[in-house]
Amino acid sequence: MRKIGVITDSHSGITQKEAKELGILVLPMPFYFDEACYYENITLSREEFFEKLDSGRKVSTSQPSPADVMHIWEEGLKQFEQIVYIPISSGLSGSCASAAGLAQEEPYKGKVFVVDNGRVSTPLHRSVLDALELIDEGYSPQEIKEILEEARDKMVIYVGVETLVHLKNGGRISPAAAALGTVLNIKPVLKFDVGTLDTFKKCRGFANARKVMIEAMRHDLETTFLEWYEKGEVYLLAASSSAKEVTKEWTAEIADAFPGMEVMCDDLSLGVSCHIGQGGLGIGCSCRPRRRRSC
Repeated sequence: MRKIGVITDSHSGITQKEAKELGILVLPMPFYFDEACYYENITLSREEFFEKLDSGRKVSTSQPSPADVMHIWEEGLKQFEQIVYIPISSGLSGSCASAAGLAQEEPYKGKVFVVDNGRVSTPLHRSVLDALELIDEGYSPQEIKEILEEARDKMVIYVGVETLVHLKNGGRISPAAAALGTVLNIKPVLKFDVGTLDTFKKCRGFANARKVMIEAMRHDLETTFLEWYEKGEVYLLAASSSAKEVTKEWTAEIADAFPGMEVMCDDLSLGVSCHIGQGGLGIGCSCRPRRRRSC
């Protein structure tokens, strides 16, 4: 039996196939179309999801049941002595707090370590990779939890939204604002920062929104994350709920704007796409967590 394993949820954008390749487990998050419950990449494909979403069916997200969380922990503990569990940010879902409570109970106490470092989407995926690196470097689960949480504010992501329909349906903007925004071709850019999602800027047209996101990322690298940027310890990230061709173009646009930096891009999870809709594009970064000893 291996000593330490990693479990995350599907809000990370990590598919079940990718999870097997990484040697981790991914808890599929539930969401509802009308009254029917579906699980990402398990009972509904990405293509089927967007077909249902575009048909106008009512969609909502939900946190996993304690039974589902315990089940995947038990699966993990058959393979590993201890587990580092990295779920979606507590600022976006109650599932993290629920998991932290469960981890203090037997038989999980001292075996499951829940990380709340305010991540979702590609930054959450990056945290999983960071955890795997820290395991290879010999850190304990408690140390990994602390190191990842200490790096909580060392990330940001901007998401451009193509349609206002789902923000309206989710209650983030009013029907009147959505109607006016549609007429004026307003494309909001959202900012995800330390566990919260807020409007960053309203742009006329999506091409302008893309430019605004790249310039915002450039500004952050030259200010907030300058120390890590100069040391080459910033991971450049992207995310998309757009078609593959558009995603490829977006990734290339980012690479051109930041020569010499690799771009890690994921599909936005279905749980996030419930609120963003099709056509969304994101850019962000995550800094390499500080080590506590030289490796």
